[in-house]
Amino acid sequence: MEGMQTTSRSPASARRWLAPTVLAIFTLAGCASAPPAETKAPAPSVAVASPTPAVAGEVEHGQRFARWVAEFSTSACAAGIDEATLHIAFDKVRFIPRVIASDRAQPEFTRTVWDYLDGALSAQRIARGQDKLLQLRPDIDITTARYGVPAEILVAIWGMESNYGSNVGDIPTIDALATLGFEGRREEWARGQLLAALKILQNRDITRAQMIGSWAGAMGQTQFLPSNFLAYAVDADGDGRRDIWGSVPDVMASTANFLARSGWQAGQPWGLEVRLPPGFDYARADADVRQPASFWADQGVQAMDGAPLPAMEGASILLPASARGPAFLVGPNFRTILRYNNSTSYALAVGLLAQKLAGGPAVQAPWPRDLQALTRSQLLALQTALNGRGFDSGTPDGTMGPATQRGIRQYQRSLGLPADGYPSLDLLQRLQ
Repeated sequence: MEGMQTTSRSPASARRWLAPTVLAIFTLAGCASAPPAETKAPAPSVAVASPTPAVAGEVEHGQRFARWVAEFSTSACAAGIDEATLHIAFDKVRFIPRVIASDRAQPEFTRTVWDYLDGALSAQRIARGQDKLLQLRPDIDITTARYGVPAEILVAIWGMESNYGSNVGDIPTIDALATLGFEGRREEWARGQLLAALKILQNRDITRAQMIGSWAGAMGQTQFLPSNFLAYAVDADGDGRRDIWGSVPDVMASTANFLARSGWQAGQPWGLEVRLPPGFDYARADADVRQPASFWADQGVQAMDGAPLPAMEGASILLPASARGPAFLVGPNFRTILRYNNSTSYALAVGLLAQKLAGGPAVQAPWPRDLQALTRSQLLALQTALNGRGFDSGTPDGTMGPATQRGIRQYQRSLGLPADGYPSLDLLQRLQ
């Protein structure tokens, strides 16, 4: 198995101590009944040296992984997966330690939105995206006409997810999901995604060897989870397979289908940068405060170029970098991008990259680059201090969420500060 080391045996010798193969266990637990075992004379006794503790631990780990896969195979069989597919998937399945390492990683240092956008909107990515858009315009326009999603949005997601297909990941999806399921932290989720991956194999959309992606099981050029593949992937090139790894028409159509069925509203923008009026109540810059764009216009919110605000229902003011940074008016299509990847920085990057691909402007208001992003430990301390002062920020966990934002706003109001809900180092120092 990958990543396993021995202390006193050669690799060939160590493998003799490893767990019985998944295939051997699966033969006992698979879809088809095994034929009756032949009666044989006992094998002659052979003296075997005891394994070292390290090798013995590998053996025991390998056995437990094999038993988990065998048990999962039984449940997958009951869910309609045929034995041939189970053998294709699991005959050479591997436990991959780096998948677990990635899943457990909780980076201490977080990135500011402007730091994230600097990388996401690099000159190289914009130029390459514009070239791709020019090359593929006729085909992508067909997708846009069918699903109502602009070509620039599709190419922006493509660029964000795999740098236009150049980096789709290198981890076998079956191995990644089996590893996550066996490890157990997210077993129920991983089992569901693994079953979906088996259905993809059984449908012959892709081979096991070609089904690769990220450590978390996201696949293809726009990084679909297996369940999303089953629900939204499209065979746009008519070859009888839904191939989001190698077919750009399938990639574009599948991504557009996901967005269209997740609420994309044709003819509306994702949002735009705006200028807020003097005296604006920053507490109203909240994702839950949704009004028509015409309402915000009546309140003095203006487009940066002075043009009328585009028609959008349920539009919100977004302040991704405190009251000192740029402001955006975002609508339902921004929230649809969030369903693709639930990160405000990601959704903003997709919208702004699409804007640049279409020849539009970059963000005009300056970012407050002197502000320092709080580490997870600092945010945990901030949440704990807010709760201690009676400003409920939910259970302290070191991650930013709506409850923490509400607690920060309450504290800011108590100090007479703009209630933008931004977790700054200054606020933490005041609380401490």
